[in-house]
Amino acid sequence: MSNKRTLVSNACIGIIRVGILAAAIAGCSSKHVTPASQQAVRMQPSSAPKQDAEQVRKGRLLFDQTPKYAFHYVGNQLACADCHTQSGTADYAAPLIDVAGLFPMFSKRAGREITLKDRIDECFVRSEAGRPLPENSPEMLALVAYIQSLSRGGMNGKSYAKRGLVNLPALKGDVARGRSVYVQAQCTICHGSNGAGVPPVMPPLWGSSSFNDGAGMNNQEKMAAYVYQNMPQNHPRSLTAQQAYDVAAYIHSKPRPKFNQAYRSF
Repeated sequence: MSNKRTLVSNACIGIIRVGILAAAIAGCSSKHVTPASQQAVRMQPSSAPKQDAEQVRKGRLLFDQTPKYAFHYVGNQLACADCHTQSGTADYAAPLIDVAGLFPMFSKRAGREITLKDRIDECFVRSEAGRPLPENSPEMLALVAYIQSLSRGGMNGKSYAKRGLVNLPALKGDVARGRSVYVQAQCTICHGSNGAGVPPVMPPLWGSSSFNDGAGMNNQEKMAAYVYQNMPQNHPRSLTAQQAYDVAAYIHSKPRPKFNQAYRSF
């Protein structure tokens, strides 16, 4: 009887360990896991006019798997959804809900008024280290259709309450502390000790496959806010604001592609 109990006990422990490992691996994916703290208004393609439904569907595929469906214009292994989590609908992860109606708007970075198409191109030349989409290309029209479908009750120009990123105090990150947090917070499980990730499921954080130095995420304050709210995926908001800044400092100490100055108007 004692041996039987031992066998049952060991079997149960094995099952629990497998379950924990599976949960940890699932937590690494920014595209497939929705932690409770990231629940957002779910905007489905069916909310778009019927004649645009297929265009919206294509746009969402482009958004979630940009290197696959817009490979002619992408220079790395990042998708739009790697920064705009949960297909652009997660709160305080730069959601695109109700964004379409805010354009045209003045861009400090570009120094001019920009359209929604211009803003999409900003992401392609900076975050995706690529080149602009032709204005009326199938890829551009599909992405515009998808983003427009995320506007509730029409594009009325009202900003979504949980738009952008969370506000954190102005702190200074420390690279050495950030290296320790990167390991202890299990960032390495998803993104690797070399920051390369496992595209397309786990995005690269530095190196030739990551965003270039002209991207919005190449800003310590912005990355810290994103990390604080959204990382790690299976335990968001488990880091302090200081730890988030430290991780951002560590990531920013690593090499990445240079922004192509030919596209500085974006």
